[in-house]
Amino acid sequence: MSETQKIQQLNDLKAQSRLGGGQARIDAQHKKGRLTARERLDLLLDRGSFREVDAFVVHRTHDFNLDEQKYMSDSVVTGWGTIDGRLVYVFSQDFTVFGGSLGEVHAEKICKIMDMAMKNGAPVIGLNDSGGARIQEGVVSLAGYADIFLRNTMASGVIPQISAIMGPCAGGAVYSPALTDFIFMTRNTSYMFVTGPDVVKAVTHEEVTQEELGGASVHSEKSGVCHVAADSEADTLYQIRKLLSYLPQNNMEDAPFHPTSDDPLRMSEELNTIIPDDPNKPYDIKEIIRLIVDDGGFYEIHENYAGNIVVGFARLGGHSVGIVANQPAVLAGVLDIDSSEKAARFVRFCDSFNIPLITLVDVPGFLPGTNQEHHGIIRSGAKLLYAYCEATVPKLTVITRKAYGGAYDVMSSKHIRGDANLAWPTAEIAVMGPDGAVNIIFRRELETAEDPVKRKAELVADYKEKFANPYVAASRGYIDDVIEPKETRPRLINALEMLSNKRDGNPAKKHGNIPL
Repeated sequence: MSETQKIQQLNDLKAQSRLGGGQARIDAQHKKGRLTARERLDLLLDRGSFREVDAFVVHRTHDFNLDEQKYMSDSVVTGWGTIDGRLVYVFSQDFTVFGGSLGEVHAEKICKIMDMAMKNGAPVIGLNDSGGARIQEGVVSLAGYADIFLRNTMASGVIPQISAIMGPCAGGAVYSPALTDFIFMTRNTSYMFVTGPDVVKAVTHEEVTQEELGGASVHSEKSGVCHVAADSEADTLYQIRKLLSYLPQNNMEDAPFHPTSDDPLRMSEELNTIIPDDPNKPYDIKEIIRLIVDDGGFYEIHENYAGNIVVGFARLGGHSVGIVANQPAVLAGVLDIDSSEKAARFVRFCDSFNIPLITLVDVPGFLPGTNQEHHGIIRSGAKLLYAYCEATVPKLTVITRKAYGGAYDVMSSKHIRGDANLAWPTAEIAVMGPDGAVNIIFRRELETAEDPVKRKAELVADYKEKFANPYVAASRGYIDDVIEPKETRPRLINALEMLSNKRDGNPAKKHGNIPL
């Protein structure tokens, strides 16, 4: 065979590999409104940057006549490329080959890429479109999943791991994404469930569709499994690119700095009037966030889940920051099970990857009731407390209005190593609200008062004068400064720069025992 013929053979083999399961199956994928594994990588990565590895790999199974069905690359495309010029490692499961099912060589390919990502300190992105374990390969496919799960766990907190669910993923196919840092889903075309509708019907006799059981809406609004839900595959992949712009390559680096034309000394007069005079009236904390951060840009995580707390990424003076903020417009900003766990997970991610934390506080306390107590609000609230206590990144806190009870302690207070704790003049820092406090402290006096209504009003007014302000806390050094709301942006940027060389640590140990 001549050199020209050998080159032609190489090109033929590569063309065969690019076809995956064949043109008919590619057409079927397109008819479902879904892209192929390679088309997704083309959209995700910088143009021309993808370098494939293991394009010539085929499975080694002979049972069930699989030796007569061999496809180059098997059912996953792997390699590396760049996003905004920064290295990332990728795998994209190919539904046109055995429904994207995971077998021995499929798992080996993913493990190789994950090992490379760890050695070179770069994020790994998985585009998941898999029917689960390849049944024909039996326990070998289960072993492949376990090999991946172990690597997900070892990579946690070392390199960012991002999962996109691009089709129906079931069984073992959902546990690798669940171990990663962020999960993206596409509405109406991607699904996640441990067991599909048919098994659910057989076991529990429930009639349920794929969408009702594990669609993007379910997981982004009810379960909290999905962090970001998009309306199309193209938007899903764009959102991943956007997220990565806020993240460092690994846990030894800082997040990228993005110069901004937004003046770091800019003051927002609107902030001085944003808090309602009525302490029980809601307002939107996201408006405060947008007025503070660079160019109003806020990349929200878990936007439709546990809306009483807001988490996401932004930039301040060009620096990437993580923001955690109570949301008075939803359940008065109270902390409950879902919001505590949502925020705790986010805080721990930011701490893992050297991203400073900005906490905006307006919290009346923890949500009371039997439902919350019976489902473990104590344990869930402790998760958020643990996360803040453990975090060693710069922690900046601004109390905008209420900071009551144990929730004051939990929300990055000075007592749990807050670095710069500021308050607006509208801040109220107390064990509880005026009404509740007066009812407890002066219960007997009110029972015997000639005019209990009038007397209570006097006591409430007195309590408000003492505690419905930030100055008692400031007098003890629990608040570093009370500032005009309009000053918030420049004060936070200044504090970030002051803390740029912060060094803090935790006692030597294997790991702590977070209250799971």
